[in-house]
Amino acid sequence: MTFGPLVTTEWLQDNLERPSLKIIDGSWRMPGQGDAIENYRAQHIPGAVFFDIDAIADKTTHLPHMLPSAEAFEAAVGAMGIGDANDIVVYDEKGVFSAARVWWTFRAMGHENVAVLNGGLPKWLAEKRPMTKEPTPIAPATYRAMPIPALCASHEDVRRVIDDKNAIIVDARPADRFEGRAREPRAGLRSGHMPGAKNIPYDRVLTENGEMKDPDAIREIFKGAGADDSMRIVTTCGSGVTAALLSLALEVAGLQDYAVYDGSWSEWGDEKHDSAAYPVVIGES
Repeated sequence: MTFGPLVTTEWLQDNLERPSLKIIDGSWRMPGQGDAIENYRAQHIPGAVFFDIDAIADKTTHLPHMLPSAEAFEAAVGAMGIGDANDIVVYDEKGVFSAARVWWTFRAMGHENVAVLNGGLPKWLAEKRPMTKEPTPIAPATYRAMPIPALCASHEDVRRVIDDKNAIIVDARPADRFEGRAREPRAGLRSGHMPGAKNIPYDRVLTENGEMKDPDAIREIFKGAGADDSMRIVTTCGSGVTAALLSLALEVAGLQDYAVYDGSWSEWGDEKHDSAAYPVVIGES
């Protein structure tokens, strides 16, 4: 079965008992906002396991929650009881937010049958669908990753995109951070954005109810920023979480030539970097 990149709450409830389906709580919070796993322990969708974005990450870098190696991912996900043949639905406590980062991580590891629950936990709770606080039984599984490098952009890739008229950088941060009018929430980072980058704050692709907008609306939003169907789009943000949300939106809209700049502003905006190698622009782009 092929599904995704989004599923509805109705679909998920109808398929809760399907043996091949694995459900993941991919909730994540910014530093200082508490630990999302506590909410998972208090209540989660039946059968869900918790994916710790900060733990299942590359531990050889100081950058936050970077994409792990294939071997580390295989070990972590297999220990969660997820195999490479499973269908996966990811949700989060905010609606459509960090679940997109987990979705993109699985896609970058070559997993095709992975989707995000549209509207996430808020919609599920509002509709009074089943919840539990009981631990989910886990039987270790075998997971074999088949990474897709093209889905993950490096800082070298971004530098090439800056000079490429057939590619564009789209930044998911709020406008005041993108334009350098507000300080970054992480210490040690400059303000501003990459030369030539365009700004689509991530909430623009969401409805007021926290669901993903329809494909036509998403295409119009990206077109308005200068990204058309023929361009490769590299998404970026503060640390690669809402960049993945924009990439999910692109997938929903059928614009599949995209990549997430994994290091995002946590790497590019580092005050220790040479400004000639990592140029920064203040103001609108």
